[in-house]
Amino acid sequence: MKIEGLLFALIATFLVIAAAIYWVLSSEVAGSIMLLLSGGLALIVGYYLMFTARRLEARPEDRADAEISEGSGELGFFSPHSWWPIVAAASFAVATVGIAIGPWMVIIGMVAVVLSAFGFLFEYYVGINRSQGQTLEALQAMGEPVTSPVKWRQ
Repeated sequence: MKIEGLLFALIATFLVIAAAIYWVLSSEVAGSIMLLLSGGLALIVGYYLMFTARRLEARPEDRADAEISEGSGELGFFSPHSWWPIVAAASFAVATVGIAIGPWMVIIGMVAVVLSAFGFLFEYYVGINRSQGQTLEALQAMGEPVTSPVKWRQ
């Protein structure tokens, strides 16, 4: 993480210097402020990464003596068949178009955004996936209804 933090710190430094040069050469306020704010955002990310890197042990990517096999293993769980990204994108689109059309559409879009966020969050905690630590037979023995006949046959 140190490398990523230093990279963002260098980007922040470049953007602040570019903002100063831009201000001197053009005297435009909007572009200079945009470059300064971009540098500030890059500095926030860089600081967070370097701050976190001090509290964690070095990853294989951060060590020069690391072997390729040290980086193997499970990286996380990634949903293979989620429809929620499409729902979230459509919700954001409705909320954004609502800015031009009217506040009522923004409200509808924001309600849809909140619902899609709940959908993302609880995608694997409803229906047949509500208790992933138990088998379908155990759920049935507890009297829980099985909600997906496709998974029950497996």
